[in-house]
Formats: sequence, C-alpha cells, structure tokens
Amino acid sequence: MKDGHVPKHLLLPPFNATGRRRIYTVAATLAAIFYTFGIITSPLLSYLACKDAGNGSLEAIPVKKTEILAPPVRESPDIILADLVRFDRQCAAPVQSENVRQAILDAVFNGTSPFSGFPPEHARALLRPRRIKGWGSTGTVFERLLKEVRPRTIVELGTFLGASAVHMAALARDLGLQTQILCVDDFRGWPGFRQKFRDIQILNGDVMLLYQFMQNVASMNLTGTVVPVPYSTAGALRALCEWGIYADLVEVDAAHDFHSAWADINAAYAILSPGGVMFGHDYHTMMDNRGVRRAVTLFAKLKKLRVEPDGQHWVLRPLP
Repeated sequence: MKDGHVPKHLLLPPFNATGRRRIYTVAATLAAIFYTFGIITSPLLSYLACKDAGNGSLEAIPVKKTEILAPPVRESPDIILADLVRFDRQCAAPVQSENVRQAILDAVFNGTSPFSGFPPEHARALLRPRRIKGWGSTGTVFERLLKEVRPRTIVELGTFLGASAVHMAALARDLGLQTQILCVDDFRGWPGFRQKFRDIQILNGDVMLLYQFMQNVASMNLTGTVVPVPYSTAGALRALCEWGIYADLVEVDAAHDFHSAWADINAAYAILSPGGVMFGHDYHTMMDNRGVRRAVTLFAKLKKLRVEPDGQHWVLRPLP
C-alpha cells in the first residue's frame, strides 16, 4: 500500500440489493434465535433465583408492587344525593283499594283470575297438594303490623312458595280485614335452588314455582285474597307505580345483596300509601352490614327514618 492506496483484494464488495437482503435475513434470523433463547431460559433463571432464595418457590422472589392511582374524582354532595334519589318517580293517581284486585287482573291476566280452571291439565301431575316453605314467614312482626296498620293492600316482594303470603292472608281473614295481597316474584327461583328443592318439577325448562305457589294458595282457600304478579321486582314496581297501585303494607324479601335490596326499597317506597309501613326480612345475615342491613340503614338516613329491628325482620318508622 503506497500513498494511501488500498489493494483491490482488501476492498469489500459493493452493497447491492442482493447483498442488503442477505444481511437483513441474517440479522432477522439472529434476532429470532435470541428471542427464542430468552423465552426458553427465562423460567429456568427464575427458578434458579427462587432456589437461591431458600425454598425453590416462585413466591420467594420479592415482587415490587406498583400502585395504579385512579385520576382524582371531585366528590360533590349534589351529585351523590342525586344518585341516591334517582329512584324517585311520579306515580299515577291511586286506584281505590276495592278496585285494586280487578285492576291487577285487567293489567296482568286479561281480566280473568289466574286461578280460573287451575291447575291446567299438563301441570296437574307435577304439583304437590301443598308445598309451603319459607324463612321467618310466621314471625310475630306479621301479626303485629296487620293489627296496627289494618291494610287493604299488601305488596310482597319475593314470594317463592308463598309461606308469608298465606300467613298474612290467614291473619287478615282472622282479623276480619278485606285485604288484597299482591305477590311480586318472577317465580324462577335462583341459580342452584333445585339442589335443595328437587321436588319442584321442571317442564320443558320451565320450573313449576308459579304453579306450585298457586296450588298452595288454592289449598288454603285464599284465591280471593292472594294474587301473583309474576315479574321481576324492578319491572313490577315500575308498573304498579304507573297503574296507581299503592300499598298500605310493603314487605321487602327478595334478593339479599346490597344493590338489589337498595333498588327494591327505593322503588317500593314510591308506592307506599301515606301512613303505610315498609318492613322486610334478613336484617341480620352472614353478609352482616354489606347486604340488606346496609341498604336499610342508608335508606333510613336518606329519608330521615328510623329502623326498628324485630328479630330477623326490620321495620321503617318515622323519627320521633
């Protein structure tokens, strides 16, 4: 090499298109090899690190927890209050108590009693003569409130097989009251309820809860007092409000989680007659203050009421 001249045999060939493609291919291949090697060896390296930590468990590696902070939310008392009273609605003018039964029959059953011609032939063999089951359905609170309020209309949320409904109907009859009891329930039960009630039959996917409830009512000669309203509590309460059906006594005993109980109590309050009483069940449960009791307590504070416990039952009263 003279005067900076490089011999031709030491020069690299020019990087034409073919050369560049070869280089890119080699680079991509090497990258794939290293990536695969990392995937394969990473668990092994983690295991070895755990083993060195003392017990060979992946839990031995201290993990740095990163707290994800939610964006700050401005808490406005006005917004919170609006959420709590969102259930308030303007209901229709009240139907006279003596017309409540026919109003329900017209709106729900095309004007005829669901007990007319009951039971249908296809379901007769699937029903037991009487299958009444409930929880706290004969507590002293029922007789006490019926004597106190002497209700013309009772709305029961959550009926199942009708134990408390037939108990209240029998009490009303003994007290000489002309009472209509509207039993709101979708009569579908709850997921898994047939594990405990295998004798409640199913026909083409339709559980016989409504028919068995009606059979129980018929067996007690109470078909003129008790009427099923076979809808969800939310749908039924909205409809009763729109139809102008109010209750002197409302029993809340449907779902027991907080949100369901909160919705039921708020919606039922809209159809409570002036001077009427709302009460319910499951005030003390395994959910403690995370279920029905929490919903009752918050509602009482919101409406400036007091809660009167009665065993497993609760009663809402005006403040003294």
